[in-house]
Amino acid sequence: MTAERRTAPYGSWSSPISATDVARGEALVEWVGFVGGEVWWTEACPEENGRSALMRCAPDGVGEVLPPGWDVRTRMIEYGGRPWLSLSGQAEDGIVFTHAADQRVYLWRQGGTPVPLSPAGAWPAQLRYADFAVREDEVWCLREIAADQEATHAVRHLVALPLDGSAAEDPSRVRELAASHHFMTGPRIEPGGNRVVWLGWDHPAMPWDTTELMIASVTADRALTEPAVLAGGGEESITQVEWAADGSGSLYAVTDPEGWWNVHEIFPDGGARNLCPRAEEFGEALWRIGLRWCLPLRDGSLAVIHGVGERRLGVLTRDGRLTDFDGAATEWFFAATDGYRVAAVVAGPGLRRAVVLADLAGGGVEVLRPPGDAASTAWASTPVRRTYDGPDGAEVHAHVYPPYHPGRTGPEGELPPWLVFVHGGPTSRSHLVLNQEITYFTSRGIGVLDVQYGGSTGYGRAYRERLRGSWGLTDVRDCATAVRGLIADGLASPDRIAIRGGSAGGWTAVASLGAEPGLYRAAGVYYPVLDPVGWRTRGTHDFESRYLDGLIGPWPEAGNRYEERSPLAGAARIRAPLVLFQGLEDTVCPPSQAERLLELLDGSGVEHRYLAFEGEGHGFRRSAAIATSLHAELELYGRALGFTPAP
Repeated sequence: MTAERRTAPYGSWSSPISATDVARGEALVEWVGFVGGEVWWTEACPEENGRSALMRCAPDGVGEVLPPGWDVRTRMIEYGGRPWLSLSGQAEDGIVFTHAADQRVYLWRQGGTPVPLSPAGAWPAQLRYADFAVREDEVWCLREIAADQEATHAVRHLVALPLDGSAAEDPSRVRELAASHHFMTGPRIEPGGNRVVWLGWDHPAMPWDTTELMIASVTADRALTEPAVLAGGGEESITQVEWAADGSGSLYAVTDPEGWWNVHEIFPDGGARNLCPRAEEFGEALWRIGLRWCLPLRDGSLAVIHGVGERRLGVLTRDGRLTDFDGAATEWFFAATDGYRVAAVVAGPGLRRAVVLADLAGGGVEVLRPPGDAASTAWASTPVRRTYDGPDGAEVHAHVYPPYHPGRTGPEGELPPWLVFVHGGPTSRSHLVLNQEITYFTSRGIGVLDVQYGGSTGYGRAYRERLRGSWGLTDVRDCATAVRGLIADGLASPDRIAIRGGSAGGWTAVASLGAEPGLYRAAGVYYPVLDPVGWRTRGTHDFESRYLDGLIGPWPEAGNRYEERSPLAGAARIRAPLVLFQGLEDTVCPPSQAERLLELLDGSGVEHRYLAFEGEGHGFRRSAAIATSLHAELELYGRALGFTPAP
């Protein structure tokens, strides 16, 4: 028997999904790998200040691997990278990992205490390491040396660390292997061979603009020959490179010469063959060092993660046959393989994040780490994809999450309040999955419009390039297009729309308040980019320090454009109330950015509130900060959009 749904004003519905549940329930599960027959992964612990624990799924259940207190996380390029590796695939042989507190590399073997392999820096985060490989008695990886505590300048090398720990006290024992570019990925060593490949790029390019595939040989004294460019460059972005796992010596790259990240076989002369030419993506933007979407299998085929606006698992053979893996998951993250099976973090419209093990031969999926609160699934909205046409005819993709509550419905004739989600990046995307943060709002009777504005990934290079030189214009216009499309569909009222975003999404949210003062009635803004001139002249971390060259224009030639595009330039036109959230240890978008906006709003008559959090950086990890922020948002939206949140 189905219980009758009670009528109550939108926004006022009582929900069991609390802000604390959001902070606690959506654990950040990443960096999956195989150790023997087991699957291991990293998992953030919000109740322990966001510590990243290394977890395992053993026959006796899920548990933490390392002794208490170890934090498996690297600050490489500030966004991080693959922080751990099994030395031989067997647990008894040990693992290497980067510890967040001092960023040193440690070796751990079962029953023992981690011991350092890398030397200490002049300060705890001066030396960072990521994306490991093992060759003989050394660990090869990428090393970053920060020139200052904010990492506004840095240099990078491929290095070799001896496994005997001698470099921990003697830095001269660290061998520098190569430094082909200002930015690089870690090394990929040919199985059973003597060739090494990696990716590299230089300022002002970002890795989704252009990268080069480098190759070198290992000499008798374990040095590398002079690296050579094998592929890439120009307007080609190679986002991953891998050797075949069948001993054939074949080399594969996920690259986009035809405008989509497809899988190519790379030949020794630099020629390439697209294994499966499709207008869809087999990779993503390389925001973190060591991400993988193409996994070589022992039989010579490839496990691939592909799609348009989503990522499903498939198996691709060398002759181009692609067979998709059945299942409810529409997003596969942090995938790893033992050559026969694939382990990954997965999610879907009706599936919260979980760690699973997929049997490629048999087709079965085993859930190793289930979602934290499966009961909340009953309260989740069912999203739909929607494409709106902009005033210039350009398509704007969005995910629409209508309000939903199993025991409530809105009054006849009343349209619900809506909240526009603007993802960060901006060269990124959000995922059409069951999301606890979205459910927090939709289960209270607030719709969510998640806009994939021009510049988002997942829709090919041409869609990505729509933001080139037009950040602050295209993104703002596309969000407004999606909102007006929602209103035209009869789903939303013009006086009940708010907007929220973090980082680059915070830029778009604030810029939208100034550009469309009659469209948005409130905003929740997290650690935003707001002052491009200050970001460019006073510095941000090295990885993004030239990002604005592509998003706005070269500095200082386009200096006037920087002033005009800044959301701060439109602050005088802001009429809607807003709440601003900032981590005081944020090196990507420092507090000074938010403080500039506060100075302009003080005395303007615009209602605003500022919440700053000690110990938080770019992206909140602590439960208290996440919950406090959501409470503040909901309170603001209730006042601005005309509803009273349930106690």
